[in-house]
Amino acid sequence: MYVLIAYDVDVKRVGKVHKVLKKYLTWTQNSLFEGEITEGLLKQCLAELATKANPNVDSIYVYRIANPKNMKKTVYGVEKDFESMFL
Repeated sequence: MYVLIAYDVDVKRVGKVHKVLKKYLTWTQNSLFEGEITEGLLKQCLAELATKANPNVDSIYVYRIANPKNMKKTVYGVEKDFESMFL
């Protein structure tokens, strides 16, 4: 399955949430990750996130895309390629 995960968390937890998501998905934009993931790995990822985020003040949005062939992505402006920025 293909997922998009966006988050808005307190600055004290941004690095921790980012680090967990980076293990499972591709960093697309400041608070957005995306990529292919299995249901089991997604559950594992969300369990790890639950230990880092505070559900009383933080938000994590998970968008599941059953068929990524039906997804159309359009980037306006510069498409960031974070993988090549750090190589």
